[in-house]
Amino acid sequence: MTDNLTVSVLGTGIMGAAMARNVARAGHTVRAWNRTRAKAEPLAEDGVLVADTPEEAVEGADVVLTMLHDGPAALEVMRRAAPALRSGAAWVQSTTAGIEAVGDLAAFAGAHGLVFFDAPVLGTRRPAEAGQLTVLAAGPQAGRAAVAPVLEAVGARTVWTGEDGAEGSATRLKLVANSWVLAATAAAGEVLALSEALDVDPHAFFDLIEGGPLDMGYLKAKTALVLDDRLSPAQFAVTTAAKDARLIVEAGRANGVRLDVAAATAERLERAAAQGHGDEDMAAAYFASFEEAEGA
Repeated sequence: MTDNLTVSVLGTGIMGAAMARNVARAGHTVRAWNRTRAKAEPLAEDGVLVADTPEEAVEGADVVLTMLHDGPAALEVMRRAAPALRSGAAWVQSTTAGIEAVGDLAAFAGAHGLVFFDAPVLGTRRPAEAGQLTVLAAGPQAGRAAVAPVLEAVGARTVWTGEDGAEGSATRLKLVANSWVLAATAAAGEVLALSEALDVDPHAFFDLIEGGPLDMGYLKAKTALVLDDRLSPAQFAVTTAAKDARLIVEAGRANGVRLDVAAATAERLERAAAQGHGDEDMAAAYFASFEEAEGA
């Protein structure tokens, strides 16, 4: 491959758009596609070519990067792109797809001669925009040099978890990490809700734990989004977090583990979405503590 790669980015939501921009800024040719074209069009200002179809986006691509809602969505879009996929191209699959779906995606890659990388990322809008994501990746050693420029453009660190993306080792680690993130998010919302119910200033609680083992920067960051009414634009949306929570519950169930906190978190997020907070930051799970969304 040449120093300048042709990279296709399929899915330009919060994360995909930021990743496309950073790959373009690194000097690579980027073609992007999104189901709703209007969401991809602003990328043109950064030199990204916006395609009308997945097939058009992947034409001649050295690397295809997918950042879609879930595994079935990624597979459906890649099937649409299939006629133009180049045998030998690398597929960096960054959608949080779940363990079962990774096998289906890897099988598609094998059938179309693609070098498959299971490569979900850790991080939200701000680190994505800054190119500071952590990439969790599994894929063949022989193919890593080909995707390294893309991974370096979108992330500050790449953690390799295995040689075979089909085994889903990167996705497994991502689900474990997200189980902690989502549990902490749900707990942050409940702390605020309980403080309100008991007429306690939440800052009194923050002061109480400050500097001790219970102190947590993430707690203060997420509660600040609620307290300061900064839930939009989302760092990580409620609907996407709910999907990830369900994948975590399913992964536990399939492997003989009952995850009560993850299940309750999924329900809270889904309730907040039903109240109209689906596109807001996942900290909006706070509203699920009330019968109706506050201010509704």
